[in-house]
Amino acid sequence: MATRTAILDAIDIHAGYGRIPVLTGISFTVAEEEVVGVLGHNGMGKTTLLKTLIGQVPLTRGMIRLGGVDIGDKASFRRARAGLGYVPQGRAIFPMLTVYENLRMGFVEDGVHDEENTIKDVLARFQRLDSIVDRLGGALSGGEQQILALARALCGRPKLLLLDEPTEGIQPSIVEEILEILIGLHRHQGLAIIVVEQSLDFIRRLSDRVLLIERGAIAGEVLPEALTDSRELGSYIAAE
Repeated sequence: MATRTAILDAIDIHAGYGRIPVLTGISFTVAEEEVVGVLGHNGMGKTTLLKTLIGQVPLTRGMIRLGGVDIGDKASFRRARAGLGYVPQGRAIFPMLTVYENLRMGFVEDGVHDEENTIKDVLARFQRLDSIVDRLGGALSGGEQQILALARALCGRPKLLLLDEPTEGIQPSIVEEILEILIGLHRHQGLAIIVVEQSLDFIRRLSDRVLLIERGAIAGEVLPEALTDSRELGSYIAAE
């Protein structure tokens, strides 16, 4: 099998909040068309890792390369334009904007793609949203808001999508719907994904491999099939 080109190189990443260090030397690579899961206990640095990659938490040391280009000192909006998409924990949709207006907020102007057609293409994949485009974001259920946050990120046509706890507080039927959408995007469009998640079933079914994070560092890596035995992963997952 031919070696796939790296879409992301994270090299010796150190980051934190003020004088409080959180990430203490994380290095990993994500290949084009690869899905990498990140598993770890609460407070181990998973969300900080994604926020550092997208530019919401500054690097104190290390390098982040997207498609071979150093983006470690770029603002978040420039990283989005370079091809990073981000669905944060808690969704962060705009409650006083309609579904359609939320999707417009995710569009990234590049002089080639048309906003209206881009949103139309995204809505074709998210049929649940297509019938409620005029509804305010704040009037949606938690599951619908999560789907909207995902659709909004895809309006930026990312090369690499960052997902932070996409199943948190979501009813099982919508979790399955989100999983099927992501699997389809990965298999048919080759979208690369980094997913932080506590649901072993979700991360196992979506990921090609899983990084184990502990105290701000990568403590190991496992294949998805290893996630069937939660006893061996006790220090990396939340208590049932």
